[in-house]
Parts: sequence; structure tokens; C-alpha cells
Amino acid sequence: MRVLVIDPDSARAALVAEGLAGVEPLEVRHAGAYHEAEAAAFAPDVVVVAAESPDRDTIDSLREASFSNPRPVVMFVDRSEPGFAEEAVRAGVAAYVVAGLTPGRVRDVLAVAISRFQLMHQLRKDLEKAKADLASRKTIERAKALLMKERGLEEGAAYKLLRKLSMDTGRPLGAVAADLLAFAGVLKGDQS
Repeated sequence: MRVLVIDPDSARAALVAEGLAGVEPLEVRHAGAYHEAEAAAFAPDVVVVAAESPDRDTIDSLREASFSNPRPVVMFVDRSEPGFAEEAVRAGVAAYVVAGLTPGRVRDVLAVAISRFQLMHQLRKDLEKAKADLASRKTIERAKALLMKERGLEEGAAYKLLRKLSMDTGRPLGAVAADLLAFAGVLKGDQS
């Protein structure tokens, strides 16, 4: 396991490393501040941010990194201001622990955060796929309607024709339908 510990206080960072004793293989790297380029070069399995209190710069950096290079992030803070936990979670933090950094808790908190991150990552992928599938279905329905209108086909026959074009070209049905709609738009003089 590769763990990047972000903490300006090396004594507090040592508590994280102590809590991971016995994890094999383990590589822990300590940095005083979060820098995405350094994090990307190290490629940690999890990032642990430990601080007296969270700061907006770190949360903003984590938010940017969660889009470009998502990874599990755990924050241990000694104290928190109202609203910071919500901001941290929106920035991609999988676990936000206030006044709870003890070596005995580190391993369990990291395990839960990693599991939660993996679950959320899978849910996001599933949502993106569902949105793409819905958009593809809508495009196929529009292409079927076009074929029904222009060629006087029944719905089943229009779908069979789209499916045949898809198989003949080796392209997904949604892509063939989108091309058909685009060509029809060009023929009609649509500029969109």
C-alpha cells in the first residue's frame, strides 16, 4: 500500500505511519502540503491529510485532483469549522475525522474510506453509463421515427434497418442512428 501523508507537523504524520505498522507492503511518504504533481508522481493508493484544522487551499487542491486523478482521501483534523466537512466531502474526501487521530484507528478508517471511495467511483461510472445509454436510446428512437416518416416503414422494420446498418459497418447502433440523423439534417439544410 502506498500512502501519502499531508501534514505540516511531522509528529502528527508519524501517528499515521504508526497506525499502519504491520501492513505489508507499505510505503509512506510525508509532505507538508498537497501538490498534485508530487501526488501523481508518487501514485498513492490513499492520501491522508492530517492537520490542526482544514484549510481552503488544501480542500480546493483536493477538489481539482478528484476530477483529474481520483483516489481515496482521508482527513484527520483536530478541530473543524462549520461547513468544512461538507466542503471536504464535495471535494472528494472519503472520510473526515475530527479529533480522532490515534494510531489504533488509522487502519480501520483507511479501510472504510477506501471501500467508500471504490463504491462511489463505481456508482459514478454506472451513472455515466446509464446517462450514455439513455442518450443513445433517445437517438435511436429519433432515427427510427425519421425512417418511419421518410421511408414509410413500421417501427420494427425501421429498427431492423438500423440494426442491419450497425452490423454491416461494425459500429454501435447509437452511433449509426446519430449519423443518420446528422445526414438527414444536412440534406434538409439544418445547420445544427
